Amino acid sequence: AMFFTCGPNEAMVVSGFCRSPPVMVAGGRVFVLPCIQQIQRISLNTLTLNVKSEKVYTRHGVPISVTGIAQVKIQGQNKEMLAAACQMFLGKTEAEIAHIALETLEGHQRAIMAHMTVEEIYKDRQKFSEQVFKVASSDLVNMGISVVSYTLKDIHDDQDYLHSLGKARTAQVQKDARIGEAEAKRDAGIREAKAKQEKVSAQYLSEIEMAKAQRDYELKKAADLAYQLQVAKTKQQIEEQRVQVQVVERAQQVAVQEQEIARREKELEARVRKPAEAERYKLERLAEAEKSQLIMQAEAEAESVRMRGEAEAFAIGARARAEAEQMAKKAEAFQLYQEAAQLDMLLEKLPQVAEEISGPLTSANKITLVSSGGGAMGAAKVTGEVLDILSRLPESVERLTGVSISQVRVSRPGFPSLKLL
Repeated sequence: AMFFTCGPNEAMVVSGFCRSPPVMVAGGRVFVLPCIQQIQRISLNTLTLNVKSEKVYTRHGVPISVTGIAQVKIQGQNKEMLAAACQMFLGKTEAEIAHIALETLEGHQRAIMAHMTVEEIYKDRQKFSEQVFKVASSDLVNMGISVVSYTLKDIHDDQDYLHSLGKARTAQVQKDARIGEAEAKRDAGIREAKAKQEKVSAQYLSEIEMAKAQRDYELKKAADLAYQLQVAKTKQQIEEQRVQVQVVERAQQVAVQEQEIARREKELEARVRKPAEAERYKLERLAEAEKSQLIMQAEAEAESVRMRGEAEAFAIGARARAEAEQMAKKAEAFQLYQEAAQLDMLLEKLPQVAEEISGPLTSANKITLVSSGGGAMGAAKVTGEVLDILSRLPESVERLTGVSISQVRVSRPGFPSLKLL
């Protein structure tokens, strides 16, 4: 024995010895005895059919062409349909089975087209598809084939009938659209007018209610104002009486205060004012005496200052006149002696120059001398440096003033010339 299997999209048929009627297995396994038994296979795949019906005359004699798409298959789960399919298609290929089913579907499609108008097919495609599906299924089921689906794919004609029908439908649709738009505008205007009327009515009712509320408010407000006015009048009367009582009490208090003030003024006059006036008179007399004394002292001091100033001025004048006479005499001497006078002045200033030159040495706390190895050392070195500076002094004076101290000759009238060495 041999073991055979098939997939869910295929069926096996075993016939021969001990297989009467033949065994049909859809998507399973089976044992086969060689030579005495035979195994055959049939496809259960879904077949897609393009059903075309060219130039079929409809009920009103208009030729149109229709194309539909159908999905068919051999039903393997139903034993009776599988047996019928095996009887009709066993040993045939899928193309042969598809051709037989296509011819059957096309015949039914043409028959239904002949019983319907173009408008019915064009406007209600679902109805046409349902009729084809129903009629074809009832016929194909006897062959073991089930129609899975059928859909109308295309409708066309060579006479532009569908195009004219579309124009008429388009015009009708446009007309209906214009009518619908006009009716919609009319209804909208009516609803708008009604809404405005309702709005105005509601506004009037609202204004009436507001007026009633305003009136009630004004009445209540007037009543409240009347009550408040009466209360205010009563309070005013009470306040006036209270003020009158306070005026009387205040008048009595003022009288008592005036009496107290008079008593205190008398007491102040006796205790404070008279002693204060006596003390003030005393202080005024003392102040005037002190003022007179200060004036006299100031006048004496001023006279003393004036006299001292005059004495100092006289002394300064005398001193100035003496200095002027001295300067005049010096001027006469300068004119008389010329270079000798200048030399005299220079000689008078030489000790001061020597003092200024030696001044830094006298104020130094420490002196450090650096010698090159020859000459004097120590204090003699410092003295020698100072004398060297002084020996250069005549040259410095000559460069500054043009007067040579060593070459000046002094002469006076009646005396021989002297040369200063």
